[in-house]
Amino acid sequence: MKLLLTSAGIKNPSIHDALVDLLGKPIAEASALCIPTAGYGHPQVTPEMAWQFISGREPETPMCELGWKSLGVLELTALPSIEKERWVSWVRETDVFLVNGGDPLYLCYWMRQSGLADLLPSLRAVWVGLSAGSMVMTPRIGEDFVGWQPPSGGDETLGMVDFSIFPHLNNPDLPENTLANAERWAARLSGPAYAIDDETAFKVIDGVVEVVSEGHWQRFTP
Repeated sequence: MKLLLTSAGIKNPSIHDALVDLLGKPIAEASALCIPTAGYGHPQVTPEMAWQFISGREPETPMCELGWKSLGVLELTALPSIEKERWVSWVRETDVFLVNGGDPLYLCYWMRQSGLADLLPSLRAVWVGLSAGSMVMTPRIGEDFVGWQPPSGGDETLGMVDFSIFPHLNNPDLPENTLANAERWAARLSGPAYAIDDETAFKVIDGVVEVVSEGHWQRFTP
């Protein structure tokens, strides 16, 4: 599976070009499924915000409004209650997943509970993460980002990349997301990590990672 891990969506031409390259065709020819699940695990997310994401009315985090050929909603909490044969065909046929932010551990839990996590390595679709939708692909999110607690505890996520992500670096609406706090966060992790601002993303193909940025980022090593 190809990954585009963003802090705040398709924020600039460089990230947009990376998305088109991963798709291998124009956005107008690509089918998309958006996944709003992570938002429901975050205490600051409201139903209105979920609707804004799905309807493409959140200009700070452009994802669903990019002009897709088709756009559907894949709610992971619903999948365990329907026949697997139905929804597996949906995820195998789509070109891209647009995965909203919120709580990464809540998203990880429902990816595993639904069975989607097990299918990921066999899917051809591009995974486009936004904040928590990107962090869920890392090995750990770090204790600073633990909100919703999974039954198993811990801060482990899916580990489809080998680095952790501190998103929204220097975002004026998140005054605690400073480089100094990112350095302290990274020092408590056992592996490599990055702090990235909202103009930065990671393009990942077959494990090869490329930083795509028109902003600022910092790599930390253990």
